[in-house]
Amino acid sequence: MKLIIKTREAEQSCLALLQLCDVVPKLTQIQAHIVKLGLRNNPLVLTKFAATASDLKAVDYASSVLFSPDSHTHLYDAFLFNTIIRAYAHTSHAKRKALWFYRVMVKGGVLPNKFTYPFVLKGCAGVGDLNLGKSVHGSVVKYGFGDDVHVRNTLVHMYCCCGGGVESARKVFDEMPSSDSVAWSAMIGGYVRVGWSSDAVEMFREMQMRGVRPDEVTMVSVLSACTDLGALELGKWVESYIEKEGIQKSVELCNALIDMFAKCGNVDKALKLFRRMSGRTIVSWTSVIDGLAMHGRGEEAVGLFEEMIGDGVEPDDVAFIGLLSACSHSGLVDEGKRYFSMMVERFGCVPKIEHYGCMVDMLCRAGHVKEALEFIRKMPIEPNPIVLRTLISACRAHGELKLGESITKELIRAEPMHGSNYVLLSNIYAKMNHWEKKTKTREAMDKKGMKKIPGSTMIELDNEIYEFVAGDKSHKQSKEIYEMVDEMGRKMKRAGYVPTTSEVLLDIDEEDKEDALNRHSEKLAIAFALLNTPPGTPIRIVKNLRVCEDCHSATKFISKIYNREIVVRDRNRFHHFKNGLCSCKDFW
Repeated sequence: MKLIIKTREAEQSCLALLQLCDVVPKLTQIQAHIVKLGLRNNPLVLTKFAATASDLKAVDYASSVLFSPDSHTHLYDAFLFNTIIRAYAHTSHAKRKALWFYRVMVKGGVLPNKFTYPFVLKGCAGVGDLNLGKSVHGSVVKYGFGDDVHVRNTLVHMYCCCGGGVESARKVFDEMPSSDSVAWSAMIGGYVRVGWSSDAVEMFREMQMRGVRPDEVTMVSVLSACTDLGALELGKWVESYIEKEGIQKSVELCNALIDMFAKCGNVDKALKLFRRMSGRTIVSWTSVIDGLAMHGRGEEAVGLFEEMIGDGVEPDDVAFIGLLSACSHSGLVDEGKRYFSMMVERFGCVPKIEHYGCMVDMLCRAGHVKEALEFIRKMPIEPNPIVLRTLISACRAHGELKLGESITKELIRAEPMHGSNYVLLSNIYAKMNHWEKKTKTREAMDKKGMKKIPGSTMIELDNEIYEFVAGDKSHKQSKEIYEMVDEMGRKMKRAGYVPTTSEVLLDIDEEDKEDALNRHSEKLAIAFALLNTPPGTPIRIVKNLRVCEDCHSATKFISKIYNREIVVRDRNRFHHFKNGLCSCKDFW
């Protein structure tokens, strides 16, 4: 009896010390105290020890103590294992260890409980291994926890985080007898993660019809979907919905709103929200700098960056990518060089390939192709294919065709199955009027089963997202759309428009080339908008590729002829067309 009382007193003493422990050195002292009191195999004390270590980011230290060679792990219970598994599942670097300790647990004959699997499945989600996730799912069913709501929610999340698992996630979701906002948020977030943004928006609408109240996590995912689709009107509705429903505006939600407005074409609204925001993070600053960069407002981006430093916020490598991108899109070459040096010398940021890529892009856009080539040669790391493709595109744009041909052939040797390399070489041959070589390049693509990514353009109208591809005739208004395209062509020619037929990569006559240009997806989307919106209404479209030279020229004419502001988001930036001019000043 006395021994039991003494043991309880010793336990309470250790638990009290652990409760107050706030630094790792104290934790090591307490560990020595635990051993001294003979509690080194006491599950209750060791569980608290593991939890405290986890809070202090010292889980590796805790696991080395708990699972040392002389530990009596057969005395450990599910709660102790759960604590260690949970701690590793929440790390950024060692999620796989959560799964290792789960195996140790099962192998040691300790039965998992309903609290075990949410942590194990989070570990699987972090690792991203679909087969491993399916295996754990099998264990969930085997041990009878398949109906637990928390386990099901984490299963949805796990499948959404594993490549190719989103359909399995939907199957688990659809089989749930009832689903709370956590499950809906996980599924919507999963769709956004794999780029199925339209499905994410559709699911959010279904969630509303079912009467499930979303939380801020749901709204962050929905805003990410709006950002991906370029759906500004939907994004505005989401903002008003957040206000109306009184959804808590966490820092993450405010950042998502800023990012959405910046990337959906209303960077001034993004700036306004940013100015009103309290508790700004580096993400808040970077979102606005990125937005200004995409809109070609480089000098404002530079000014905001300087303001950020003045406010004592230290820029990270992501902030510098946004800043260098802003310098690139606005032709601020000297400023870009200065900030690249500052990044290393003043802030100690080691440049990554993305920073080098921004510098190459900046030099190439400014027409400094030879300097860009020299910069690449002096880089301390190997240029990746993206950097080389940037240089090749500049060679084509600025007439360095032989250099471009040489680099592209090297790239094809390194990446023989990457279709875009062949497209680049084909484009260069077309510019050189080497039609036979161009044809052979395209034939090589066909033999290898590679296809050029088709150009597509999305437009939001009356709460619907419409997508057009080049030569698209699937729309119910196809006849009227093509009639409008012909009308646009006639009016543009009368206003002085000359088609840039060198963009057409086929050896066909000029009239056929003009016809091919008229079928580009952005022209079809603009024609659709002209047919279906009142005169004077702004038109906003999103292109999946870089806007071509001819469509850029044509859109300037259309904006003036039809008195429309046309906002185009392409793969790289925004173009604001108004009264025959573009905000990029023909620099893109």
